[in-house]
Amino acid sequence: MIKTVRPKLELLSEELIKKIIDEALLILEKQGVFIENKEALLLFKESGMRVDDEEKRVYILPELVSDCLKSTPSSLKLYDRSGGKEYLVGEDEVHFDPGSSVVAILDPKTLEERKPITSDLIKLACLTECLEHIHFQSTGLVSSDVPEMIGDSYRLYIGLQFSTKPIVTGTFRVEGFKPMYEMLVAIRGSEEELRRKPLAIFDACPSPPLKWSNLTAQSLIDSARAGIPSELISMGLTGATSPVTLAGTLVQHVVENLSGLVICQLACNGSPVIFGGSPASFDMRCGTTPMGAVETMMIDSAYAQIGKYLNLPTHAYMALSDSKIIDAQAGFETGIGAIIAALSGINVISGPGLLSFESCHSLEKLVIDNEICGMAYRLIEGISQRDEPLARDLLEGLKKETQFLSLPHTKKWYRVEHFFPRLVDRNTYDAWVSHGKKSIAEKAQEEVERLLRQNPPKLLDQALQKELQKIMLNDARSQGIENLPEIEIS
Repeated sequence: MIKTVRPKLELLSEELIKKIIDEALLILEKQGVFIENKEALLLFKESGMRVDDEEKRVYILPELVSDCLKSTPSSLKLYDRSGGKEYLVGEDEVHFDPGSSVVAILDPKTLEERKPITSDLIKLACLTECLEHIHFQSTGLVSSDVPEMIGDSYRLYIGLQFSTKPIVTGTFRVEGFKPMYEMLVAIRGSEEELRRKPLAIFDACPSPPLKWSNLTAQSLIDSARAGIPSELISMGLTGATSPVTLAGTLVQHVVENLSGLVICQLACNGSPVIFGGSPASFDMRCGTTPMGAVETMMIDSAYAQIGKYLNLPTHAYMALSDSKIIDAQAGFETGIGAIIAALSGINVISGPGLLSFESCHSLEKLVIDNEICGMAYRLIEGISQRDEPLARDLLEGLKKETQFLSLPHTKKWYRVEHFFPRLVDRNTYDAWVSHGKKSIAEKAQEEVERLLRQNPPKLLDQALQKELQKIMLNDARSQGIENLPEIEIS
């Protein structure tokens, strides 16, 4: 049998990759990066780097970067809530998850954005659990019915209870890491078991250009020491907070990611790090950050190629749209992004379900995007040789009355060779009319309701539920909050 060729997309020559990295290393050494976190500054001093305490600027030598790259794992494994199912994050493995930290949800009936509440967080977690092509869940919504100061831990609290999938999350405050870590340890049973079988990824975002805040640097340090993978989310905006050229933004992206990687390795040698981001091609006409712009997707694909060149796991915000509703724009931006991301072999792809510049979630869009992700997986599976010979035995002796529909060969391979989305309309016009002339958005609304109705949540046992509730209440009360919203568990 002839080996299948997996289709791939590469935008950069090896020569340009090396030039981008060389310039990034030079900037790290000569220009340095700003770091507001005292513990991180101390780590750099102890490593022998030059630190300007007054400006909080660190100058990082290429030798240290090289050593840290060598100690960073080229891949990592995430595990589901039970610890039984593992996911490789590395090589060209592709995993989609809903984007994180969104402050609005789209009402499918009014087509207006509103602030999410606890029941929305529960629905998102339960729905994600049902979708086979969305491998990870995320703390995708920020609940408006709890105070902001516990929004980070509360998102994780809901996600861990209502979905078994690994979770992409992150902290909003330095104090938020402790209760979030305690919940993850409670699920695993011990700190050692959590380190052995990570359940979560923690996002950490540098502030462009070239700055790590006190919060994000502390997240890197805390995650590294806990054995939790850090996902670096560099967010340069072309011509606004990063150079206007795509190549120039890539240089800044590499500087910010490498400096974050070094912080992780200084905090704990060998800690897992994911080379990622959410940059955008800034639209100066509107003052917006279009994630659906083709230039944004090109930057994402290119920095992922650099990450792979550096032998690191990769991440990007793709397979999303800047549209405000589920329309043609939402479809083509999401579809193009998902295909480019999959062809680029990006390991963690955050975005399905997202609208409006990463600020709004739609449950209906998420079920549509699940099918887009399924198509992307089918594409990168490539074309396989199923038989030997390929078709000669089927075509030799062909008669006028031969019908491939009736052949055992067709029955054997039809469902293997083809992907069948549930919501995409492939009927004739008359059939579409007879079924009510429903748009894909209308069918998606029905699908959300069906999935949530037919798939009750896979809940933790009562002892673990109580343990998580205790941790969450302790965190709330430390912030002067006495009560949490009632959670309906059916």
